[in-house]
Amino acid sequence: MISVWDVVVLVLPIYLLLVAGAILRWTQILKKEHDDGVMRVVYTIMLPAYMLDKILGSEVLRSGSVVLSSLVLGFCLILAGAAIGMGVGRLIGFERGNGLRTFGLASGFQNFGFTAVPLVEIMWSTSALAILFVHNIGCELAMWSVGVLIMSGARGIVWRRIANGPVIAVLCGLLLVALGWDIHITGPLRKGISMIGVGAVPLAVLIIGCTTVDLVMAERPTARVVLGSTLVRLALVPMLFLAAAKYLPIITELRQVLVIQAAMPAAVTPIMLARMYGGRPAIAAQVAVFTTGLSLFSLPWIILLGCRWIGLNPLLP
Repeated sequence: MISVWDVVVLVLPIYLLLVAGAILRWTQILKKEHDDGVMRVVYTIMLPAYMLDKILGSEVLRSGSVVLSSLVLGFCLILAGAAIGMGVGRLIGFERGNGLRTFGLASGFQNFGFTAVPLVEIMWSTSALAILFVHNIGCELAMWSVGVLIMSGARGIVWRRIANGPVIAVLCGLLLVALGWDIHITGPLRKGISMIGVGAVPLAVLIIGCTTVDLVMAERPTARVVLGSTLVRLALVPMLFLAAAKYLPIITELRQVLVIQAAMPAAVTPIMLARMYGGRPAIAAQVAVFTTGLSLFSLPWIILLGCRWIGLNPLLP
């Protein structure tokens, strides 16, 4: 049986990168004006290459039912988390038009991308990583469709937001795998794709550490937001995800992905949604900052309890 220390050792590199990013921003080695350019390269070039490299040759993705279940669970569970966030938000006094929608989305949407990717790669197999990328398309669809509708109160969906580099890379990879053409992408071409993508996630996590410092310095915390988001993001939603991983008829790799998703802090995308669609960015920023900080302590325990309850064994160093 794994111990909490085993899990801490596995996840520590990610948090060290976050701390390194925070130090680089605090010392002004990495300035705010660097963020957009770096993340544009990561998001439009490096990350799609990384995802494509991990999907090509993935036997587990040759099953249509596996792909569909990963997409559907990604879509449904993140919205279920937002529903829990909305419910808790009402209980602690938020009202529609006064932060309820922002709190619900911010506390309910997990950081399904850059923080989850290295954890899945470290703890599980490449097959689980490929499943994560498909699962994340469902999360993206939910965030930029239903999430936008909730935040804005409008009826239109900004579909162009969903057609981004990572989503296109995953869809292209799935098509190549389904047709069996992925086995022909080898040699220098495959090596080049791998080399482009290899630094995507560490660089992104480093920048997330930088932006976390900016958020900490920009927003004053309130007890209602901190305690409410901790309850939603680090207690209630993890129980939902772990129950889904335990009881739903899904493959092992998807169970592994859901255990990691259960332990994730809040996403930072709701901050952008709040700014774009008339929400309360300060609330979303507080949720992201404090759940990320607290996840340093909660994440190993959630993963440990999830693995023991479900019967999963991470790849120990």
